[in-house]
Amino acid sequence: MKVIDLHSDEKNLIKEAAANNRHAQQRLYSKHSGKMLGVCRQYIKDLHLAEDVMITAFMKVFANLKNFEHKGSFEGWIRRIMVNECISYLRVQKKVGFLEDEYYKEESFNNIESNLSVDDIQSLIDSLPEGYKMVFNLYCIEGYKHQEIAKMLDISEGTSKSQLSHARKMLQEQVNKLKNYENGTE
Repeated sequence: MKVIDLHSDEKNLIKEAAANNRHAQQRLYSKHSGKMLGVCRQYIKDLHLAEDVMITAFMKVFANLKNFEHKGSFEGWIRRIMVNECISYLRVQKKVGFLEDEYYKEESFNNIESNLSVDDIQSLIDSLPEGYKMVFNLYCIEGYKHQEIAKMLDISEGTSKSQLSHARKMLQEQVNKLKNYENGTE
């Protein structure tokens, strides 16, 4: 039985791509673009704009490959660049506003058993105000802590917590409306 070192193969591919080997860059792009488009789509409603941001972010990935230290996941490194590019895009477009709300109420939310599809859930998230959506995605999807989010978005930690609380409440209300509509009680 022959054992293939896949990690070494990816390391060599990254090294070749960092040396501007277009074929290696294309292979990295092909391997990661589907998942990274999904990341960008979490932040940017319009699929075509999300794709544009993803392509711009991949240009940054290729320009900075020599800085990747092979500590941790390569996919995680790319994902961080994608998220940062989405945030930059939304800032430039002035589509994100944060209500400075240091006071928030920690609320418990019911686990929702629903027949919602992934597209339905994405649609609900897309309907959130941009600030709520960004903090929700960074915290719930990407796994950042409020302190990290505050630093990334140049807001206070309390504002990050408040935005998340408001986003969760709004999503809960939307899901309840959908459930009532499906049950014919609205």
